[in-house]
Order: sequence, then structure tokens, then C-alpha cells
Amino acid sequence: MDWLPIVIALVVIVALVVVWISVYNGIVTADNKCDNAWQTIDAQLQRRSDLIPNLVETVRGYAKHESATLSAVTEARAAVDSAPTPEAKMEASNALTDTLRSLFAVAENYPDLKANANFAQLQSELADTENRISYARMSFNDMVLEYNNAIETFPGSLVAGRRFKPRTGFEVASDAARQAPQVKF
Repeated sequence: MDWLPIVIALVVIVALVVVWISVYNGIVTADNKCDNAWQTIDAQLQRRSDLIPNLVETVRGYAKHESATLSAVTEARAAVDSAPTPEAKMEASNALTDTLRSLFAVAENYPDLKANANFAQLQSELADTENRISYARMSFNDMVLEYNNAIETFPGSLVAGRRFKPRTGFEVASDAARQAPQVKF
């Protein structure tokens, strides 16, 4: 009896199983990286959310007639905190960013508020947090790209099957954010 064809068949089967396991583990790793990157974003969103009440109260003390803007910021913050899915949280976060821009525009009309050390510190911390959120979003999008490539290219597409679904990254929410700012002197 010739054992060579049986040995070759077993080696091929073992090699295919090892490749399948390796590809599967790579997909799981990429999926976990996406979850980790999202948790980083979520932590920064929470940090921003924690800063906003202090900022609103500081502005409220100086700009008593700006209740609509302050209410919009508070509502947008609540929408981020109560968003049930990452996609909804992304959308609510973009809306909150827009309302914060309005709040800082209001602050421009109150020189005493702009000079307030507490306001300046909160504004600086919020700007720092926005930068961290931006960086975390870029990292998340990189992880989503890596994951989607892993499940959509061969042989990952065979291994992923129906268990792994493509993910969505962050996108620019408004057309205004895509336009370059105009600088006038």
C-alpha cells in the first residue's frame, strides 16, 4: 500500500485548517480593534460631555439672554449621552459639535466672559478634547478599514461568511465642514 497520497492529502488538509484558523483569528483581531477604537472615542465623548455643564454654567452667568443657545447645547449633549447605537452617537456627536460652535460664537459678544479664566480653561480643555476625539475618529476609521478589508478580500471573505458584517466609520456630517474657511484681513 502506498502511503504517499494519504500523507500528502493529510498535509494539505492540515495546511488548509491552519490557514483558515489564521485568517479567522485575524478577522476577530480586527473586529476587536474596532471595538477598542470605538471605546476610545466613547471615553473622549464622555470627557467632553462632562465638561459641557461647567461651560454652560459659566456662559449662563455672563450671557443671560442666550438661553436658546444654552438649551441647544444641553439638548445636544443629552442626545449624545442617550444615543443607543454607535451610529446614532456619531450623528449626535456631530450635532453637539455644531452647537458648541454656536456657543463659542455667542461668547465672542461678551468680552468679560472671554476674559474669565474659568471660561478660558474650559474652552481650552474642550478644544483639547475635540482634538482627541478627532484623532480617535481617525484611528477608528483606520481600524474599520482594516476590518472591512479583512472580511471582504480573499480568503477572508470565505472565512467571514455571514458571521462578520462590514462596519461603518465616521464621515463628515455637514457639507459646511468640507468647505475651506474664508480668511479675510
